Amino acid sequence: MNSEEFRKKGKDMVDYIADYLENIESRQVFPDVEPGYLRPLIPDSAPEEGETYENIIKDVERVIMPGVTHWHSPYFFAYFPSANSYPALLADMLCGAIGCIGFTWASSPACTELETVMLDWLGKIIALPPQFLAGSNGEGGGVIQGTASEATLMALLAARTRVIRHLQSENTDLSEAEIINRMVAYSSDQAHSSVERAGLISGVIMKKVRSDENFAFRGLALKKVLEEDKAKGLIPVFVCATLGTTVSCSFDNLVELGPICNAENIWLHVDAAYAGSAFICPEFRYLMKGVEFVDSFNFNPHKWLLVNFDCSAFWVKKRSDLIGAFKIDPVYLQYDQQESGLVTDYRHWQIPLGRRFRSLKLWFVLRMYGVKGLQDYIRKHIRLAQEFLDFVKQDDRFEICVPVILGLVCFRLKGSNKLNKSLLQKINNLKKIHIVPGTLGDKFILRFAVCAQTVESKHITFAWKHIESLATEVLKTEGERI
Repeated sequence: MNSEEFRKKGKDMVDYIADYLENIESRQVFPDVEPGYLRPLIPDSAPEEGETYENIIKDVERVIMPGVTHWHSPYFFAYFPSANSYPALLADMLCGAIGCIGFTWASSPACTELETVMLDWLGKIIALPPQFLAGSNGEGGGVIQGTASEATLMALLAARTRVIRHLQSENTDLSEAEIINRMVAYSSDQAHSSVERAGLISGVIMKKVRSDENFAFRGLALKKVLEEDKAKGLIPVFVCATLGTTVSCSFDNLVELGPICNAENIWLHVDAAYAGSAFICPEFRYLMKGVEFVDSFNFNPHKWLLVNFDCSAFWVKKRSDLIGAFKIDPVYLQYDQQESGLVTDYRHWQIPLGRRFRSLKLWFVLRMYGVKGLQDYIRKHIRLAQEFLDFVKQDDRFEICVPVILGLVCFRLKGSNKLNKSLLQKINNLKKIHIVPGTLGDKFILRFAVCAQTVESKHITFAWKHIESLATEVLKTEGERI
């Protein structure tokens, strides 16, 4: 394909994408396929000769689309949002065209410097303390990770290295293996599974601390487990607090956890993957009260801030802790300006060496929507969640499981877990809307998350009427069995 062909086919692809997103509502939100559906639809081996673009795009509809779960459908209410917007898509096209692998400043100065500035922009928008901003002449700074899972792992590995070096400076006879074997990290029992996975990868024991009646991680619970573990000779190194848990969007108490972690010299990391986007609205910043105590903070613009995947914003209060844990400097990655003190090499801030020019899409979105446009978007989703909440409250067959703060409603039929599992199965089997479940304590719950950019009140109303109708069927069937 030459440049002239690319111009034409590129325009065709833009039209295809625009048509897809514009008409996504007409597509079934969840596919009908079974595992293994795709292999029989394509040849066993790659073609010897090149094929035409026209044939390939036909196969997108024949092979790919039948197996796509349409996350941007206004009938998709599962998991949490997956952000998307035309400005972000345009920026991603440019990112792909530039094609730099921004592991050092020298490998593409604009890739590094725009990212540094964009993370400062974003940090200011959500009112992070200035210590986290690179441009404040402080010791912190931000970086774009692929996912919140990576951010948690990076924070834990940095905490681990900090403690190892400190203890070895006091006792040179201690081996790294001996120290790691005694290390312990903590999260609440509501934390995302990626936090537990970070423990597995790092070799640090990750303990789940019981949350309170509102599913929040509290100071007294942390203090108790710290005392018990220190008495056993263990070394507490890391606490992960969640602002907006996956199951119920509950908020851990930073005001209580923070002073304890600071006093014990324990790294406190915040996972605000979903809820962090809401902090661009001043009225929701009370949910991050106590953030001044934390060592690192993360949220995903690619969830709820119209920046498409992957774009996970991660800040540290002291960047030397992060860089010091991962810095390896072979000759082939060195360059003249390296020792100037003015450059950042993001390869020291992440697991992979290479990185895409991801800050372009953040730049495009922030400029084309502006802070006010993004605030309007967040507030609209929260308003729609309240509309769904009102529907549920008006039907006394249902109960609300936790307070609704942002864009997630956790609800269930009053009755057994089996009853609610039957309702979920009916909802998802019909594929008119898509939701996923969760568990809170011993209760099986249904999660309704406002997700799509194009969702409106009419879609919320449709979803509720559909759920309400199926609930009537489930209760009737259950009554007949009894």
